[in-house]
Amino acid sequence: MVTQLSLQAEVPDELSGIRLDQIAAKLFPDYSRSRLQSWIKEGALLVNKKQLQARDKLVAGDLLRIEAEIAATERWRPQEMPLDLVFEDDQLLVINKVTDMVVHPAAGHRDGTLLNGLIHYSPQLEQVPRAGIVHRLDKDTTGLMVVAKTLEAHYELVNQLQRREVEREYEAIVQGVLTGGGTVNEPLGRHPVNRKKRAVVPKNGQEAITHYRVLNRFRSSTHARIKLETGRTHQIRVHMAHLNHPLVGDPVYGGRLRIPAACSAELAETLKNFKRQALHARRLGLVHPKSGEVMAWESQLPDDMVDLLNLLKEDNE
Repeated sequence: MVTQLSLQAEVPDELSGIRLDQIAAKLFPDYSRSRLQSWIKEGALLVNKKQLQARDKLVAGDLLRIEAEIAATERWRPQEMPLDLVFEDDQLLVINKVTDMVVHPAAGHRDGTLLNGLIHYSPQLEQVPRAGIVHRLDKDTTGLMVVAKTLEAHYELVNQLQRREVEREYEAIVQGVLTGGGTVNEPLGRHPVNRKKRAVVPKNGQEAITHYRVLNRFRSSTHARIKLETGRTHQIRVHMAHLNHPLVGDPVYGGRLRIPAACSAELAETLKNFKRQALHARRLGLVHPKSGEVMAWESQLPDDMVDLLNLLKEDNE
């Protein structure tokens, strides 16, 4: 199967002065560096309608355009699975993702992922990069995700994400009592010791901005609403841990569990057995890639977070 690809992106200010191949890797992250290098050499990737070399440096405003044919070299196995569909038309799917579901196949998770379920539900997604998945949620984060059903929708949604026009709002239960809302503006990158983790990296990290506000305070935790301005891997989890308010249940960044003194046995047991980060993608808003209509969806909190919040409220009272 061969797919005709037509993509374009403009060099943003923060990438000005960097090599073409490095900029292409940032602007078109769905494609490998080797494939992008080949397109540059073949003239399938042009800058301002001209063929350049990979090492040439670009400036803000330069326009990269890809016109290429790609063959489906990686075959994923379609697998039937229940999908909680919130919205569907000929361009988009909006899904309410459950916990304990990996989004994209990777080492150790070749099957049983959301992608496997998507291509079973809609085989046309095999013709779209990453089966139309334009943003991810961690395995144990629940909530709303959008999937592009066409190349045109994929291109437009990726651009909206890069322009920070997609509204992504989460609800979380964090450890400790937040005194008020605020913004975390701290760059993120790989953890210097544990390569599987992310960390605040002051030098050479990717820009990462998280806004948060308090919904309800309890004796030893806080129910917060969190809004992403950027979308880095583990961004909310790392930023809240950086504030010393890690997400309840986070197995990677959570640190030592805090149980309120003299709380009920039921609350103590629930906190001990909450084995995932208490994070839910509650609201998703975007501009429809074809009609231009502003659209938004909301998803109710999952039962495990509702139950924990009820116990925390009882403990407060």
